[in-house]
Amino acid sequence: MVEKSEHGSLWPSLYDPFRNLGNKLSDWLSPATEASGNDAAYDISMELPGVSDEDIDLTVEEGVVTVRGEKKTHEEKKGDTWYFSERQYGAFRRSFRLPEDADGEKASARMKDGVLHVTVPRKALAEPEAAKKIKISRT
Repeated sequence: MVEKSEHGSLWPSLYDPFRNLGNKLSDWLSPATEASGNDAAYDISMELPGVSDEDIDLTVEEGVVTVRGEKKTHEEKKGDTWYFSERQYGAFRRSFRLPEDADGEKASARMKDGVLHVTVPRKALAEPEAAKKIKISRT
């Protein structure tokens, strides 16, 4: 039995090969990232080779760290009989929801060797109050 495509035709849609192109493109532009934590802080490391820190916007809002930026790299090489030019341009955005014990107000960041390092210290959570004994009066 031949199944119909979602458009009702027996033939595949002309657009089927391009249906997920946007997702694949955003994955390609999205920088490789690692997140980890220890007793003192949470760390996010993001590979951003060739991206200047002036081209990065880093914010913390309502418990979410967001990194926005734009890759703008251009490489040009010339030889006696050859020429090579390669360009990469594109905006990226990554967001990370912070755990409840993260202190976003004290987050810091540094760029080293093309890697952005974001550190968010942990804060002590309030201990739950111990059960309080209530006396029952006889009135």
